[in-house]
Amino acid sequence: MEGESPEEHKAFVALHGAALGASGVPPLYWGRLRHKLENEVFDAGEFFGIMQVEEVEEEEEEDDDDDDDEEIEDELKKKPNPGNELCYKVIVTNENGLQAANPNSIFLIDHAWTYRVEHARQQLLHVPGLLHRMANLMGIDFHGEVADEGVIEQVLQEMWKYNQTYQLSQGTAEEKVPVWYIMDEFGSRIQHSDEPTFATAPLFYIPQQIAYTVLWPLRDLETGEEVTRDYAYGETDRLIRKCMLLPWAPTEVLDVNYSTPEPSEDHYQAILNKNKEKLPVAINPPVYDKNKIFKVYTDLPQILNHLKHPRFEFTEDEGEADILYNFSHFKDYRKLSEERPHVMLNQFPCENLLTVKDCLASISRRVGGTEGPKWLPRTFNLHTELPQFISYFQQRERRGEDNHWICKPWNLARSLDTHITNNLNNIIRHRESSPKVVSKYIESPVLFHREDVGMVKFDIRYVVLLRSVKPLKLYGYDVFWLRFSNRAFSLDDLDDYEKHFTVMNYASGVTLKQVHYDEFIPLFEKQYPEYSWKTVQAEIFKAFAELFQAASAKPAPLGICDYPSSRAVYAIDLMLKWNTTGDGKRTIQPQILEVNFNPDCDRACKYHPTFFNDVFSTLFLDETNNCHVTCVV
Repeated sequence: MEGESPEEHKAFVALHGAALGASGVPPLYWGRLRHKLENEVFDAGEFFGIMQVEEVEEEEEEDDDDDDDEEIEDELKKKPNPGNELCYKVIVTNENGLQAANPNSIFLIDHAWTYRVEHARQQLLHVPGLLHRMANLMGIDFHGEVADEGVIEQVLQEMWKYNQTYQLSQGTAEEKVPVWYIMDEFGSRIQHSDEPTFATAPLFYIPQQIAYTVLWPLRDLETGEEVTRDYAYGETDRLIRKCMLLPWAPTEVLDVNYSTPEPSEDHYQAILNKNKEKLPVAINPPVYDKNKIFKVYTDLPQILNHLKHPRFEFTEDEGEADILYNFSHFKDYRKLSEERPHVMLNQFPCENLLTVKDCLASISRRVGGTEGPKWLPRTFNLHTELPQFISYFQQRERRGEDNHWICKPWNLARSLDTHITNNLNNIIRHRESSPKVVSKYIESPVLFHREDVGMVKFDIRYVVLLRSVKPLKLYGYDVFWLRFSNRAFSLDDLDDYEKHFTVMNYASGVTLKQVHYDEFIPLFEKQYPEYSWKTVQAEIFKAFAELFQAASAKPAPLGICDYPSSRAVYAIDLMLKWNTTGDGKRTIQPQILEVNFNPDCDRACKYHPTFFNDVFSTLFLDETNNCHVTCVV
């Protein structure tokens, strides 16, 4: 190409080649793409035009026995802009058509709106002109000057038909939260086809730190031919495609059986392989002298600062340690078991079956069958159980039951990228970002009265200590921790973080309400005199027992590995919800939300300075007297 130095092209490929390759952009176009990006060349207008199309009512289908999948494809074909009265098409207007072999046949599409879901409402309220532009793009009637709550609500519902997403691969956990964007009017008018004429992909242009969508043809096109793309690009399974296209072609999948049996053994084997964990060989449990002083190697400042027990001393030499207590996940248990079987460590092989949300839901089905146990909200893996979830959602809708759900990433903490919604399209589209589960949102939580606010949601964190898997020995720390919402609970304003979430200690400028467990218990019993905390905690510990029995019921990699030198500390976050029995009596049912590996024990150390002495004594010395622990199993 004229004016292009090989070095410049090489530098461009070094920065963007991997992303372009992964998106399937043919290398033929990379040179011109670089030129267009560098010079901000938006030349789509020279080749394409937007046409408004009059929607024609189709005559009744004569054959009612058509296959469902064909109906969906027809639905999408006959409604150029499904779900909207304004119908648009993008067509090739260049008199010479468009040749796929021409290196210039790649185009930049600008993004009209880029945002993270939790900021969407505020941006529509406060960014000048944004609400007008989005309402206009989505065919929503809005002519006022002042931001209208009703119109904002409509945009927040409709935007899932227009949203696209990408994720940054580098940065903090917060920076890696998926970004959503809506293409400009040109990009947003490109319709779906099962046989698309074009492909699109987002590209983050590093020199300008800006994202575009790139558009390229999949074949030669003549003047007047339509520009289309596949909204379920890459998916070949017909049922999954039908589900993915549901936002644009509403249909019912009530015939899908929504029961979700436990996944196959291959599923767990694949997880083990993906995690690159090597299982240990069988060893004899080590026997130690009863007065032995254990050398501890750790990278956790909380332990270095707070472990004062005389039977433990720190070493900086990992090779001489008796106990490895590390923050990061250990992988090669085989080597450790073969070379240093006497060395104890603070994690179990395959413990991700507890700490990763999709695995937690899978193993819990060993207790409650396909519906799951009563102590876990009904949960679906959006990656592998999308049709079952949609069927379940639609059945509930048909019966008039509550349909609020919470979408969570498999493996992020602190409520990051977690969203509450009753919009099915929203949930279906979230599947396209990071891997997620969707769990039934607790619509009837047990609330706590805060004098300054009213009745708020709260959750409880228990620390549990897993001493061994065979035999199963599990202890609960007697001190538990509480977190509170900052606004009175109601089933609305679903994007109001301080109403629906309790994790306030990572958000800046937000009130963090602290109530210690020994203050909380009498306050709780005063608010709910028929329910003693002792009875509630017995139910909580019963749920913990059932969970760990399920997690250890099968050999690794289908369950936690019974490695005799492993010990672990987990934090279990839970809420309480109201259940009503057949005779109308209200009962309190614990709901386990998640299990955390190596939890942040800052508050534990601050208010209970002996915390790590208690933990180490229980786990490594088998001494529980005066250690503030209760045997759960």
